Amino acid sequence: MKITRTEIPDVLIIEPQVFRDERGFFLESYNHQKYSEHGIDAIFVQDNHSRSQRGTVRGLHAQINHPQGKLLRVIEGEIFDVAVDVRRGSPTFGQWVGAWLTADNFRQIYVPKGFVHGFCVTSEIAQVQYKCTDIYDPSSEISVLWNDPEIGIDWPLDEIEHPILSKKDLAGKPLQQLMDVLPWFEER
Repeated sequence: MKITRTEIPDVLIIEPQVFRDERGFFLESYNHQKYSEHGIDAIFVQDNHSRSQRGTVRGLHAQINHPQGKLLRVIEGEIFDVAVDVRRGSPTFGQWVGAWLTADNFRQIYVPKGFVHGFCVTSEIAQVQYKCTDIYDPSSEISVLWNDPEIGIDWPLDEIEHPILSKKDLAGKPLQQLMDVLPWFEER
């Protein structure tokens, strides 16, 4: 497998080895030993699966009391996946990275604790599966405004007049309004 560090080095793109033949394909979507050898030594305790239609934006979410690292992959369709560093004191605080994940490119993204995460769906339908390092805790969840101008995410929504958002995401707050609850950056 190939691991690529993004402009924010803690966010990783994983390209698993895919074995193709006349029957189709086979890949290991996760192997703790191999991922650990490449610096992803997280223990995953929860798996999630979402299905969304074109133009949906999910995020930007994180949890304060039960922060989650996430390992995502797309099993149908295409998404533009985004991670924003919200660790106070981090040299990359407030910066974002994005990656195209598709069912055809098999890429995965690892988003560690201390980041808000979200994605937008650019295909007609997208199904996303992801592993989390902690349980879902709605009482400690924060939502950063998906289009916060200070973050400046370049969402690929040119042809979509009105993104589809949940009530929670419509009520997201600008990052600066959440400063008091954000975690401190910890050197590894």
